[in-house]
Amino acid sequence: MATRLQQQIEDGSMPVGSRLENEVELADRLGVSRPTMRRAISYLVERGMLIRKRGVGTQVVHPKVRRPVELTSLYDDLLKSGQEPRTEIREIEIRPATDVVAEALGIAFGTEVTWIERLRYAGDEPLAIMHNAVPLDVLPLRREDLERSGLYDLLRSAGHIPRMANQIVGAKNATSAEGKILGESRGAPLLTMTRTAWDAGGKAVEYGSHLYRASRYSFELNLTS
Repeated sequence: MATRLQQQIEDGSMPVGSRLENEVELADRLGVSRPTMRRAISYLVERGMLIRKRGVGTQVVHPKVRRPVELTSLYDDLLKSGQEPRTEIREIEIRPATDVVAEALGIAFGTEVTWIERLRYAGDEPLAIMHNAVPLDVLPLRREDLERSGLYDLLRSAGHIPRMANQIVGAKNATSAEGKILGESRGAPLLTMTRTAWDAGGKAVEYGSHLYRASRYSFELNLTS
């Protein structure tokens, strides 16, 4: 039942701001028991897709972005899910690679890379703070290109198609600065993701360290045995 409601929220059948019927009416209309409906609504409240307001009822807040754990970019995933990605370039400069970046990319410490800090929006809502390092011999990066396209799009156009990656997903609490940028309170849960990607020739093409709003974002894994 929760999956059915979630799909209706994500495909726009239940738009942001719309109010749900009460549990009895909704359960009757969808042909399920009231306890089943109550559990489904509670689950979606916990996931941040619905919110309960005293005197108002239960409302749709927003469709949460679910990202499959595969070799795609956030820009690609937002386009695929019908959301409008927008990018604010907060910093772009050529700088020496730190030891963390150098080790991830397999280059000498101090080798120059293009360092980027971006704020990615889904529509008008901030979603992620993204830091990336790209070796200079892979791709010359310009602010205007990054504002128009995703990094992986630019890498593909330059002939460096990401084929393999090492990715680590974790979590942390937002600092005051991070919360202010993302529209969250200090201490709010954030998802973290670090990734190094290589092209078909085994060359490291990018290192990324990203922060995502847990209230608006999740990673989706499909497991088989």
